Amino acid sequence: MSYTIAVESLDGVTSSWDRLRHRLKWNSIFVLPAWLKAWWETFDGEHELYLRTLRDGQKVIGFAPLMLNSGIASFIGSADVCDYLDFVVASGRESDFFEVLLDDLREKGTNKLDLRPLRPDSTVLEYLPRIARKRGYQVNCSPEDVSLELDLPTTWDEYLDILNTKQRHEVRRKLRRLWEAGNVEYRCIEVSREAQDYLDTFLKLFSLSKDEKASFMNPKTESFFKSLANAMADLGLLRIGFLQVEKVPAAMTMGFDYNDSHYLYNSAYDPQFGYLSVGLLSKVLCLKESIQKGRRKWNFLKGAEPYKYRLGGQEIPLYNCSITVAR
Repeated sequence: MSYTIAVESLDGVTSSWDRLRHRLKWNSIFVLPAWLKAWWETFDGEHELYLRTLRDGQKVIGFAPLMLNSGIASFIGSADVCDYLDFVVASGRESDFFEVLLDDLREKGTNKLDLRPLRPDSTVLEYLPRIARKRGYQVNCSPEDVSLELDLPTTWDEYLDILNTKQRHEVRRKLRRLWEAGNVEYRCIEVSREAQDYLDTFLKLFSLSKDEKASFMNPKTESFFKSLANAMADLGLLRIGFLQVEKVPAAMTMGFDYNDSHYLYNSAYDPQFGYLSVGLLSKVLCLKESIQKGRRKWNFLKGAEPYKYRLGGQEIPLYNCSITVAR
């Protein structure tokens, strides 16, 4: 077969995503061109963009969202704001894609691939190590973190039955205490327009945090959140969970609905309402809303925070994969 590699721009791939979305496996929210574009425009200043599509004739069979620096190729993105990454390849064309990609990277002068974070079912881990070892390249893949997720049942009562007796009792007790606290309102907002108003409130709540969240949200990260929220809103994927007590914003979640899954990306709450467990319950209510809307999976995402286990999350290991190219 005759393959061609085309050099792409982020604007070009972003604008053509709707055309490509049904031809390739976009396995998670973090590999969407709009997400990569928001990250690149906010954070990067030292890498060379390596954005390529592989074509078989006129048919696109793969997309490589990479960046290069000093002979090292890595994914566009960073582990602190991109929970797991991957290549985007048509089903059944993975081996062809990686063979051609490795040849092109070697010709480009790349001597190492540093790929992370990776799910165990990523295209990288399922195909690339075998192909690289066959070429005589050195491959080292190892676990580096965990993500948690939950297969959602069809009803709220079935979800409660998943929890152990203690946690089921705690969820019911805390929800009852919340609703008895006065004028309490929760809604999940399907943001499909300018997201700035919601993000301003979210960031204000975030700034009230006394833990590591406060240091995480520096000016660059704040700019990324704003760009990301607007980009995902334009795609109709942004979901904002909004919990109010006596008309005052008490807690918010920022997440995305994609491929029958909800991705809980981040959250914030006002400590003055901590006695009502609003931080935890904003997530519980968001999870309940996802069940009611027929979502099939709930992604708590990266990090081993105890509440994720208490709410039924199951660990998914995340890996890094280093491939040294033989010259």
